Amino acid sequence: MAKIKVLITVKTYPSISTKYEETVCTAGMKENGEWIRIYPVPFRKLPYVQQYPKYQWIEMDLIKNKSDFRPESYRPIDIDTDDLILFGDKLDTKYKWAKRKGIVLQNIYTNLTKLIEEAKTEGLYTSLAVFKPTKIKDFVIEKSARDWSEKQKATLQQGNLFEDKSTFEVVKKLPYKFSYTFEDCNGREATLMNEDWEVGALYWNCLKKHNGYEEAACVDVKKKYWDDFAKTKDLYFFLGTTKLNQLRAPNPFVIIGTFHPPIETQQRLF
Repeated sequence: MAKIKVLITVKTYPSISTKYEETVCTAGMKENGEWIRIYPVPFRKLPYVQQYPKYQWIEMDLIKNKSDFRPESYRPIDIDTDDLILFGDKLDTKYKWAKRKGIVLQNIYTNLTKLIEEAKTEGLYTSLAVFKPTKIKDFVIEKSARDWSEKQKATLQQGNLFEDKSTFEVVKKLPYKFSYTFEDCNGREATLMNEDWEVGALYWNCLKKHNGYEEAACVDVKKKYWDDFAKTKDLYFFLGTTKLNQLRAPNPFVIIGTFHPPIETQQRLF
């Protein structure tokens, strides 16, 4: 089977799955802007040279995940091979954001109600989208459970995905939830949790910088996602659903990543 070429745009914070142990939901786009979800991926178990960054073109042997009704969902054919991933170009921002925008911004939603309707419509079941909020109202930080649940811990003890547990340390549970409150083009308001890997990594880095002082770490996270991204950048959300909630939750979407190019200013002609 030919490898599928994908530009990686999303890596969620690692979670504990009752079926796959620690996994990362990876998503990206084909060259025509079509979304593709790659799951499950035991990302931190991959050899270091196979741990792809965001905005990296990769090629991987993927097959449609027949146990998942969402059309964008694929799974790796063999996660144990050392040549699972072939690497292409990386779209950095050294020469502005044009190349990233050319792939990412081909299909933009602004109407949250329409997107949710598509998510629940047979034949569409849209589960990944680029969304442009009309107004961003707040960045919310709330306390969360400080450790994985007993059920999740039991999964880790019983599972065999990470056979050598002496060298693999399961990712720490984030003790806070980070969310954006925003309005769509029709004034519909929503508050969606941000499950991007980067917001979690930023929190832990800030916590280390402030010697374990959690309030100061949260202040720094808000500076980045509110003072910088929401106020000074052209902010878009990558939205995604979970298989469990897509057809039953009133709004099944969460933020799985942000896209934040600089705001373009039109040059004066005279």
